Amino acid sequence: MRSNQHRARRPQFPDPAADAPRHRPENSPVLIAEAYGDEQAPIASWLRIRGDTAKPIYQQLEEQLITLIEDGRIRPGTTLPAERQLAETMGISRATIQRCYNTLRDRRLIRAYGRNGSIVEGEGVRLLPGMDRLKGFTQEMQEMGRTPSSRILEREIVEDRQIASIFDLPSTAPLLKLVRIRYGDDIPLSYEKAWYSLNAARFLEHADMTGSIYAQLAQGGVGLAFCDQTIEATLPNALESEIFGFEAPVPCLLIKRRSYNRREVMVEYVEGLFRGDTYTYRLRLNI
Repeated sequence: MRSNQHRARRPQFPDPAADAPRHRPENSPVLIAEAYGDEQAPIASWLRIRGDTAKPIYQQLEEQLITLIEDGRIRPGTTLPAERQLAETMGISRATIQRCYNTLRDRRLIRAYGRNGSIVEGEGVRLLPGMDRLKGFTQEMQEMGRTPSSRILEREIVEDRQIASIFDLPSTAPLLKLVRIRYGDDIPLSYEKAWYSLNAARFLEHADMTGSIYAQLAQGGVGLAFCDQTIEATLPNALESEIFGFEAPVPCLLIKRRSYNRREVMVEYVEGLFRGDTYTYRLRLNI
């Protein structure tokens, strides 16, 4: 298992004089909605930069956002603008926004979502899927009221001795390898590498892999019946951190699954890396 010890990097900040607003009238509200649409309009009416105080701009923003979050006017799950975009909209340095956001992260009020901005913490943020039955990512997202989507990074027919041995197949057995990024409401939640036995499901060779593969298996008469699954903690590598938009590695959950059909033939082997800052799995254990 990879070590999960990490110390977050902190940016170097310029002289406070560099934080002075550029081309923005004194005491005017910051119109975040100008850049981020109507859903951000309430924040635009609350967030202000004052020019009649000696208090640094980053501190003004910290105090206002903390109050808005703690009062519940900015609700859990609300997306705040990305640092660069917010700095450009406000006409101030990005370092000022970084300093403000870092304070909110240290207080566990927000978490970074890379290019998607930052999201306000709270019960509305974390995903709470159950693990009481076999289901795919698409079904899981739909049950939680999120819109699932995928981006295929790699799709090819391979012969892989090591993976074939997991299926208990000959080294020359044809396997469909599929590498995808899985999204919920356009937020990258999982980086998935999967292999499918074409001996068990030949029709997958030409199937549409952007949606639910489990649904296609069921339609093709190869519905899955059960799986063996393990979960372990790990740190994402550089590529995986970039996919999730992490500025520094954040502990993730690595789920390995072997899925079987009703005849107990192994159909799927998948290694899915799920972001640990979002997922909390629930288990109910009976005596």
